[in-house]
Amino acid sequence: MSRSRPQAADSIVSYDGRLIAAHAASLITPGITAITRKEAEVLSSAALRRDPTAILAAATLGVVAVARSDTAYARRLLAYSQMLSRRNTTTQLWSIEDAVGRGDIGSALRWYDIALRTKPQMSDLLYPVLKQASRDPLIREALVRRLEGKPPWLNSYVRYAAAQKDDPQSTVALFMGLQARGVTIPGSAQTSIINLLLDAGNTDQAWRYYAAVRPGAIRTRARDPQFTALLEAPSQFDWITLNDNSIGASIERTRDGGTFEFSAPASIGGPVLQQVQLLPPGTYRLAGHSSGIAQDARALPYWTLTCRSDGRELGRVVVPNSAQAGGVFAGPLQVSSNCPVQTLTLFAQASDAIGGTSGQINRVVLSAPTQGAR
Repeated sequence: MSRSRPQAADSIVSYDGRLIAAHAASLITPGITAITRKEAEVLSSAALRRDPTAILAAATLGVVAVARSDTAYARRLLAYSQMLSRRNTTTQLWSIEDAVGRGDIGSALRWYDIALRTKPQMSDLLYPVLKQASRDPLIREALVRRLEGKPPWLNSYVRYAAAQKDDPQSTVALFMGLQARGVTIPGSAQTSIINLLLDAGNTDQAWRYYAAVRPGAIRTRARDPQFTALLEAPSQFDWITLNDNSIGASIERTRDGGTFEFSAPASIGGPVLQQVQLLPPGTYRLAGHSSGIAQDARALPYWTLTCRSDGRELGRVVVPNSAQAGGVFAGPLQVSSNCPVQTLTLFAQASDAIGGTSGQINRVVLSAPTQGAR
């Protein structure tokens, strides 16, 4: 009854300090009156006289002292509560608020750390406030130092921050600061923030962060030409396989690195693989190697480069049957000056063959041709 009906529990066992404390704490509500606040104070004092370890009573007295602006007394009471236990939510929240009021960023984050270590469920309340506050460079720097110690809530907060669509720029700054101190950011969080920046039109920042987490990435050509990365959480700058209930598509490890495989039943077709590009204007050459493709001319797979902003097609390269030219395919693509972001996509065309369509792409290279190349 102390949880569901604390007043009734106190009336039944009126000598138990913990029950009196629970009764007092239940009176502290958003619409509390001065009379009720005084009642809570009297009950809390009685609870502590009966049981000096009644944490709820100390915390409630501290809140009452805050309400009447007796900050010094409140700090003594809440320090006493902290000494008894670091699991009291009221004490933790007030300690954070008190540190913030004093402008003591380090202490505020220390209490954040304590609260989230002892009660992870407080993340629902604390993460949004922390994310908003971390827009301030000074707070963000202090947060990086706190997270550098790898508290248990590190990955949880990183994933939360990466999923927030407002102000992804400050999240990137936080991640870069953590990575500079040797803290590993989960791949899913990296992908989330890259995609958020890209979808928000912050293309250059999205690429800078991508290049920081994918050393060696080159902006002017397609990445991972032999499908060796095998990423668990690829971003839009990586190869993304496109599956649905009918079409199967996957990147598989091979003895030589990797290969992309696709298959679709008869009369079914659609996109199966894509990667976002940031190619400057000019003429490019798409070349690669396939295996296992054997279709009529009208059902051959093909690559297309489209403008990401409006879906305008910039070029198309058909992948011939693998028995032709030893499986090699190649063709030109033209990027116009009014299309800074493009999408390279492989389409599997619908086939009338009983077995549908299938095949593998073992290598694909998209780059500007060397001068004089045909």
